[in-house]
Amino acid sequence: MSTSVALNNMPKNIIMVGNYLPRRCGIATFTSDLLESLSKAFPQTRCSAVAMNDTLEGYAYPAQVMFDLYYRNPDDYRLAAEFLNMNQVEIISLQHEFGIFGGKSGSYLIDFLQNVNMPVVTTLHTVLREPDSHQRTVLQQVARESDRLVVMSRKGQELLTDVYQIPKEKIVLIPHGIPDVPFVDSNYYKDHFAVEGKKVILTFGLLSPGKGLEYMIDALPEIVKKHLEAVYIILGATHPHVKKEYGESYRDSLQQRALNQGVEKNIIFHNRFVSLEELCEFLGAADIYVTPYLNPEQAVSGTLAYALGAGKAVVSTPYWHAQEMLDEDRGRLVPFRDSAALAREITDLLDRETERHAMRKRAYTYCRSMIWSEVGKTYAEVLAEVIEQRQLRPRVLFPGRTVEDVYPELPQPKFDHFRLLTDGVGILRHCSFVVPDRSHGYRLDDHAAALIVTLMAQDLVSESNDFYDMACRYLSFLLHGFNEEKGLFRASLSYDRRWLEDAGSEESHARAVWGLGMAVGLSKWENLTAVAENLFALSPKIQGGQ
Repeated sequence: MSTSVALNNMPKNIIMVGNYLPRRCGIATFTSDLLESLSKAFPQTRCSAVAMNDTLEGYAYPAQVMFDLYYRNPDDYRLAAEFLNMNQVEIISLQHEFGIFGGKSGSYLIDFLQNVNMPVVTTLHTVLREPDSHQRTVLQQVARESDRLVVMSRKGQELLTDVYQIPKEKIVLIPHGIPDVPFVDSNYYKDHFAVEGKKVILTFGLLSPGKGLEYMIDALPEIVKKHLEAVYIILGATHPHVKKEYGESYRDSLQQRALNQGVEKNIIFHNRFVSLEELCEFLGAADIYVTPYLNPEQAVSGTLAYALGAGKAVVSTPYWHAQEMLDEDRGRLVPFRDSAALAREITDLLDRETERHAMRKRAYTYCRSMIWSEVGKTYAEVLAEVIEQRQLRPRVLFPGRTVEDVYPELPQPKFDHFRLLTDGVGILRHCSFVVPDRSHGYRLDDHAAALIVTLMAQDLVSESNDFYDMACRYLSFLLHGFNEEKGLFRASLSYDRRWLEDAGSEESHARAVWGLGMAVGLSKWENLTAVAENLFALSPKIQGGQ
């Protein structure tokens, strides 16, 4: 379909569904950029967004975001579908990646897709070569509920047909969009960052261990031996999810590695999430861009697309997207986890300025069709085509009584009283009305049940520290209650912290083992899982199989 046809049939109301700025992640940036490109190309079309929150508090979204939902609340998906149906949205552009939707492998999304009345075009940001059975089922269901699937690489096309058995006619290849920047000499921007006269090597993006930056740091001593003026800029904040669980441990390890390698003066860390304008200036100042990523199955890299689109000479590990983008001498590939190869290729490009500039030009020319204005028009063609086909072959809806009609929706659980019963020791056994009653002390089987409740609640509440603390407290009670000599768990503890027996009943022992087994299966906290697993294994061993 030509762009002129798309112009004539452009929908008047488009909704983007996915992460959205100011949330800090690549998909949020992509969704925001796609919406902006469509808005600019088709000002008569209303382009809005439904944003996925990874916190209960949400974000300070711009006016384009009409509705936001917490990804772990299944009811929010139904409400979002009803909202879009009532607002007569014509088509949905959905951004899909397993981790941004709630439920196992993002399965809550299926309920949303089955309840919207309008066609859906889904952009897949991840296509796994070896999905587990649940990931395969969820993606196949997403495909069934979508009118088109957009992938950003030929490898993605191949996997959808070969691994997921999705018809080729349902798949569209549209490259990752990039900003439209001029082809300039890197020296033009270097004074902005106080690196005049330096050879600038750059990596940008949210920091996480899978980025492999440690291998680039290990390569730097060899590069600096020949090019004393080389400087490596690592641009980007730590990924929010990584920072929440591990703090800045990865960044700290990189800084310590630079000290150990003696190249701390040749590395600059910019620990922040930069605007698009700033990013383009950083890219403009770079002589070489590096992606030493560790995952060979990475089908899309927005940072790689941005760097090539800015006309950078690129050295990368051979993950899927890099293999395609750097083909025909648009960049150089090195083996995974190979610091010597990184040093060799980067040094060679710094030595051979003519070759480096020729590579830059090949990359820049190749990416002209990937600027957001062109990508936005291609998306518009697909959206218009899908609407036209849906009008010719509308989807038949069969209204009738559903499970929800027979059984009203259950309210979201509240944990206020649960928290109130929990003190520094554990969870008290009884209360007087709503007031905890200390005279009855604590029961071990209550703690086994409470441990299960906190871990099951992970999919219903924000990942707050108090739930982690409570789970640790309940597990600590089980750990303290186990009597190794008797091979059984003690059952009752008085409020003044005295065990009332050496060993409880077989029933209380069984409930404790049940709680530990459930903790091993449910916990997302590795340190908590390890304690539960060790105690679970220890108890049957001492019991002698009884």
